[in-house]
Amino acid sequence: MKKKFLMLLMAGMLGVFSLAGCSSFEEDEVVMTVGEQKVTADIANFYARYVQAQYETYYSAYLGEDMWNSEAAEGKTYEESVKDSVLESLEDMVVLEAHMKDYDMSLSDEEKKIIEDAAKKFDSVNALEDKEKVSGSEETVKRVMTLMAIQKKMQSKIQEGADTEVSDEEAAQKSMQYVLFSYKTKDEDGNTKDMTDKEKKEVDKKAEEFAKGVKDAEDFEAYAKEKELEVEKGTFDSESKSPAEALIKEADKLNEGEITGVVKSDYGCYVAKVTSMLDREATDARKDTIVNDRKQELYADTCKEWRKDADIKVDQEVWKKIDFKDLKVTIREEVKDPYSNNVETDDVADAKKEAEENAD
Repeated sequence: MKKKFLMLLMAGMLGVFSLAGCSSFEEDEVVMTVGEQKVTADIANFYARYVQAQYETYYSAYLGEDMWNSEAAEGKTYEESVKDSVLESLEDMVVLEAHMKDYDMSLSDEEKKIIEDAAKKFDSVNALEDKEKVSGSEETVKRVMTLMAIQKKMQSKIQEGADTEVSDEEAAQKSMQYVLFSYKTKDEDGNTKDMTDKEKKEVDKKAEEFAKGVKDAEDFEAYAKEKELEVEKGTFDSESKSPAEALIKEADKLNEGEITGVVKSDYGCYVAKVTSMLDREATDARKDTIVNDRKQELYADTCKEWRKDADIKVDQEVWKKIDFKDLKVTIREEVKDPYSNNVETDDVADAKKEAEENAD
């Protein structure tokens, strides 16, 4: 594992928390057992608060003041959803630790020293009352950091087994130029609104005239500019959704140099020209995406299989005592790694994307 990742991980743990409320559990209570390995409430609480703090600090703008009671999925609040994710992450970390020997993997003395120093720093910069509320003793912080570091190293090791060979055929991305004749317009105040049916018919007529004329033009883009129309460029395959599924469906039938007729969508009419059957840059980027997807799938499947094989028991009564709604946790001071602007965990990155989509 690269040293800079460990430094980044530690930086994410070194915030100063702002707290209110109190815990109602004993820290030595067992939240979960994985085989013979016990996860006590202090470990579960500190990791949960670490994730909660990132949500509270960075994503409350998307989710609102009552974020933990808001719906994340049908019948499930954000608190329930995030706590489920936290619990699964803890299960993963423990089973990954148990399988370290399978990959001849260990933390180096240097990595252990970084964790130890970071735990001591966390202990020194946070008030005792605050640390007690998040179970942030030096030993607990050190244990959670160790589990997180092992998880990252094991993830990399497991993903080394993914197939990285991707053919041009599998990843092929075509390219096109297109013009959108939009069904949107603006009112006197500059606000976007839908056109009337009469206005849409005029747009359809304009699109038909363009489609007819451009078929005889030598240059799609030049002809569009001559008609004072804006040309967009894009890459696609048969599974693409943007800019419109109907357009992708029609363009995917064509050979290089061929032009669609007028393709209607909810947003307007499109006319497009296929400019390449294999866009090199987009195809190579798609290959990277496919390889990354394979790595993520291999890692997720491995963890899932190991969790299935492990004898995992969760004490839901103890776990329920870790309540996000009664204890507010935020990061007052963020310490960043000099190599990166990103301090979020994978779980939180996914949650941010989900929050943004829900906000839309």
